Amino acid sequence: MDQLTITEKTGANYLLFECNGAINAYTVSEFQQKVYSAIKTSNVVLDLSQVSEIDNSGMGVIMAAFNDGEDAGHTLYLMAPSNESERAIEATGFSKVLHIISTATEVV
Repeated sequence: MDQLTITEKTGANYLLFECNGAINAYTVSEFQQKVYSAIKTSNVVLDLSQVSEIDNSGMGVIMAAFNDGEDAGHTLYLMAPSNESERAIEATGFSKVLHIISTATEVV
């Protein structure tokens, strides 16, 4: 079974979630809970550099959190996506809409 570890860190004006592993149907529930809760109160940075897979359920959570963030006046950032993450983001066609950054210093 796939695993996902999420390490939470606090920045000046954001919460950072370091994700390591697969974001898929087997692991999406904890990911969804953390991201949906945080985006209501803060900007959120998802460090995707150590993500081995993002399936449709994972991308669905990311897009919903992006929309929820906009509604709440917060921004969802995707930081340093791995090759696998980048392919999943490109496949959705939303790469131009999502806020993709290289480092946390780019958070506004």
